[in-house]
Amino acid sequence: MERRDFLKSSLIGGAAAALGMKVETSIVPPFEFEEATIWSLQQAMKSGAETSLSITRKYLERIEAIDRIGPKICAVIEINPDAEAVAENLDKQDRRGPLHGIPVLLKDNIETGDKMATTAGSLALAEHRAQRDAFIAARLREAGAVILGKTNLSEWANFRSTKSTSGWSSRGGQTKNPYALDRNPCGSSSGSGAAASANLAAVTVGTETDGSIICPSTTNGLVGIKPTLGLVSRSGIIPLSHNQDTAGPMCRTVTDAATLLSVLAAADPNDRASRGFKGIDDYRTALVKTSLKGRRIGVARKFFGFNPKVDAIMENALRVFKDLGATIVDPADLPSHGQYDDSEFEVLLYDFKADMNAFLKSRNLPFKSLVDLIKFNEVNKARVMPHFGQEIFEMAQAKGPLTDRAYREALAKNHRLSRKEGIDAVLRQHKLDAILAPAGGPAWTTDLVNGDHFSGGSSSPAAVSGYPAITVPAGTVRGLPVGLTLFRSAWSEPTLIKLAFNFEQATKVRQAPRFLPTANLDS
Repeated sequence: MERRDFLKSSLIGGAAAALGMKVETSIVPPFEFEEATIWSLQQAMKSGAETSLSITRKYLERIEAIDRIGPKICAVIEINPDAEAVAENLDKQDRRGPLHGIPVLLKDNIETGDKMATTAGSLALAEHRAQRDAFIAARLREAGAVILGKTNLSEWANFRSTKSTSGWSSRGGQTKNPYALDRNPCGSSSGSGAAASANLAAVTVGTETDGSIICPSTTNGLVGIKPTLGLVSRSGIIPLSHNQDTAGPMCRTVTDAATLLSVLAAADPNDRASRGFKGIDDYRTALVKTSLKGRRIGVARKFFGFNPKVDAIMENALRVFKDLGATIVDPADLPSHGQYDDSEFEVLLYDFKADMNAFLKSRNLPFKSLVDLIKFNEVNKARVMPHFGQEIFEMAQAKGPLTDRAYREALAKNHRLSRKEGIDAVLRQHKLDAILAPAGGPAWTTDLVNGDHFSGGSSSPAAVSGYPAITVPAGTVRGLPVGLTLFRSAWSEPTLIKLAFNFEQATKVRQAPRFLPTANLDS
């Protein structure tokens, strides 16, 4: 049924565009919490106009109207059956903080010790119910958040096939971009991106290995923070790579992203990356609207040039930063640009095999190794692999242990080129506060035959180095959002948040999606 709906909307929208017809907005019911912030929801509860229970119910109704009945964006893979009961109980308690009573959606690779499954979008794990919360899920509950449900994702965090379509999973189907339903939400945190943008929850949580927070944030008109490796625990998150995995906020405003990060960020003794934890208690302290005089922004020009309309948006963003008082250093390219793409993939293959085997063995599951998953996929090919295969699974399985010389050399190369001879080098050379680049291009049309049509982006330096990055809406191309990314050295989230906040407040680019069947090419 989902597939027919998808094809129908694509054909109708494509025909309208080809004939030069105006593409009409999808009919969706009005929503009183559209673009609501954490602060505005808290004010509604404080005044007595709303309760956590009433807010939770209204978001559940919104999910039904948008995700299940109307445009069917397929962003939410499962609803928490206890969400209303949790909210009702929170209404009886003293306020714990800014997230108290606030509905949150989590990506479906984050374990929750409740009635919901955690599957990474795969039918192989359809019956997996965790015995306990992931560290960050527990942090959210302690802060009083209402875990509303789980979001769809690119199956296995988009690390199964070289021909994959972002936003598709065998358990959840194809997530659609709420700005144009025939376009892609990007992956792998596609459901978290589409859900936050479509106002299906106050805020959402995604995860990233390389681009999976940044890309769906930019294509869905969101603020996304990819934290320093170790700032946010990975305990209880289905892994891809212990060298690059992290969870992070995906929100409609910088303020909400900083608020959510303040809860997610904490040292976890069960995550070895947390040993160097240097976070702060409240990232909202960085939300200072002031002149950026004295700040130096470097322009990573080698990430430009893949789309002239995106370049124009970036040039305008640079003018805004200059008007805010910043000094623009242009160019400020990374010396090692493009030199570790192959070695990054090599490390990810090794990591995935080792980390997935360890995860499966630690859980009460019928699968104990990557080999078992490969066999399951092959036996259930019609359901699990109707559009693309599992070449990456097979490539990872062919790798040896993490003691292999090839792995150790590739990892050392990645860290040297992305850190010392990459981000650190250009920051030091030009005395920069941050490096700016386009986060990505406008959303491409979803193609279940040929896979993704990724045009460009700048997520790899921060991903491979383990350094932080933030993306913030910067403009639109034919109504499709485009964001800029700022990144710099480890543990520098406060600086990035301040820069992004000042840019956001000066521009206020984000617009709520209209659920068009296709992009309005006449706009």
